[in-house]
Amino acid sequence: MRGQIVKSLSGFFYVRPDTNHTLFSCRARGKFKADGIVPVVGDYVSFTELDRENGVIEEILPRKNAFIRPAVANIDCFVFIASDSLPVTDPFLIDRVSVIAEKNGCSFILCINKSDLPHEERLYSIYRNVGFRVIVTSAMTGDGLPELKEAIHGKVGVFTGNSGIGKSSILNRLFPEAAAETAEISLKLNRGKHTTRAVQSYDIGNETVIIDTPGFSSFDVGMVESIEPDELDGLFADFSPYTGKCRFSDCHHLNEPGCAVLDAVQRGEIAPSRHESYTKLYELLKKNKNSY
Repeated sequence: MRGQIVKSLSGFFYVRPDTNHTLFSCRARGKFKADGIVPVVGDYVSFTELDRENGVIEEILPRKNAFIRPAVANIDCFVFIASDSLPVTDPFLIDRVSVIAEKNGCSFILCINKSDLPHEERLYSIYRNVGFRVIVTSAMTGDGLPELKEAIHGKVGVFTGNSGIGKSSILNRLFPEAAAETAEISLKLNRGKHTTRAVQSYDIGNETVIIDTPGFSSFDVGMVESIEPDELDGLFADFSPYTGKCRFSDCHHLNEPGCAVLDAVQRGEIAPSRHESYTKLYELLKKNKNSY
């Protein structure tokens, strides 16, 4: 049989077949571990049916793209849920995920949530002219959610962001059945109430799929290890009007004289935090490459 992995938890992969909506709890063949391959949510797979509820994954079908953290595959867009209030999102985390999305040919949407709480418009001021879509929302009042739903229409989108930022709350407003689906799987696993500690996808209709992922609180260089330091500037869309205009053709936009990117930062055309993220990522990537 063929199907798609819609949830992964504790070594089990929950596969929805192409032909029906029955959910199969599957283990992966040992050959995947031996080959260093891990099935992830979003993977299309072939599997053997053992009984009406259980199966074994035999093959992972070719992927359009794949990511390490969050562990997902075949994605059209990343939706980063952020906030200027409780908790306050570090722009570096946003920038890290945006370059991962850009590297893998995915669109990137910044969703600034909790607009109903007192806050400064710090994130909006940084990202309003960066080059990707910015949507201000409130899971509490529903503000901005129709715009978000329109932005992901017809796509497979991943919700990611800080722990406690409201990913699941937004999902439940967009797709109230999500809570019921999660509860059903949790009962099957005998794991009690849902907290987002597993990756799970939801078909919300109109060819739109949302994948909810556990929140994170820190940066791991392994998340971007596939990126070469010298290609990093091409993954910052707001740098593109200035790259190629530096005094030196091999300018890395760090502290070189005559750097057009640095000049744009000084003029306020590129947010300082964006260049700080770029510098931090460049140095981490360079250090990581040199360690091999």
